[in-house]
Amino acid sequence: MKIASVARALPPYRFRQQEIFEALARHWREKLDNPELLSRFHHRVGVETRYFVLPLEGYDSLARWGDANRVWLEKAQELGEQAIDLALARAGMERSRISALLTVSVTGVASPSLDAHLTNRMQLPADIRRTPIFGLGCVAGAAGIAQAADYVRAYPDRVAVLLSVELCSLTWQRSDLSIANLIASGLFGDGAAAVIVAGDDVTAFGPEIVDTASSFYPGTEGAMGWDISEEGFRIVLSPEVPAIIRANLPGDVDALLSRHGLTRGDVGSWVLHTGGPKVLDAMAGSLGLNREACTASWDSLREVGNLSSASVLLVLEEIMQNRRPAAGTWGVLAALGPGFCAQLVLLRW
Repeated sequence: MKIASVARALPPYRFRQQEIFEALARHWREKLDNPELLSRFHHRVGVETRYFVLPLEGYDSLARWGDANRVWLEKAQELGEQAIDLALARAGMERSRISALLTVSVTGVASPSLDAHLTNRMQLPADIRRTPIFGLGCVAGAAGIAQAADYVRAYPDRVAVLLSVELCSLTWQRSDLSIANLIASGLFGDGAAAVIVAGDDVTAFGPEIVDTASSFYPGTEGAMGWDISEEGFRIVLSPEVPAIIRANLPGDVDALLSRHGLTRGDVGSWVLHTGGPKVLDAMAGSLGLNREACTASWDSLREVGNLSSASVLLVLEEIMQNRRPAAGTWGVLAALGPGFCAQLVLLRW
């Protein structure tokens, strides 16, 4: 099993962090007891620019959650098609080659699901295996790779496509002045990524998927997620997340590596989810990694922010396109998300 290609698709509206802060500050100006708090959060999250599906003034017209969700479905199809087509082109494949389509998102919902809309829009094979996944949040990019790998393991002559589309800007709660929402307003952006996963009988030139591992941490469901109501998605983000990572991630990684007679010292490529400075520091620090080992993740955080499930896929794309390790290098892809949980993928380049 190999990752044949990865491709991103970003919305047309790109903003500097200061522009976003000024727009939100104007909106919250009369409600915030301490406006400097918002400024501090926005300038400490390690983000310089983000991409949104609407111009900043366009969000003022989204009075109801249904309005935002309709925009999500429209823009998710546009970005999804762009990402899939670019990933196919990089892999030298046609749309007709797709046997399975897995879609992940935690920023909008639809029935028929996004994959059904894309199957019609892109005229994909009528016998395509569709798997829509909702609720996994930031971990879903890595979890989707694991699910796609399971599919092509069973059908080694087939190709599966994982599509992540996250339009986080459409989930902003304009009346929520909680610390979690203020942080989220400075951290999350919009974007999509598609991954082509090929079975062993398919010619592909990306990294081999050697193994995967999932870890669920009981009793931590309050650490991260959404509080969903008629107003839409309200962010849940506990300050305990870094501590949970430090307590659990090293053992999870070591267990995966030990199954193959490896240690962390054997790993030459780390693809880490860009959850934010505290999350990245917790992941890297607990694994004994220096800043240089995680450069691609820090660069992605600075350039696009946290794209939830798509984040780790953008880091993977950057490494595959511009920073590819030498052949034979071991790699670990890692993401975390609601549950609280972790998903790991062991790669060999």
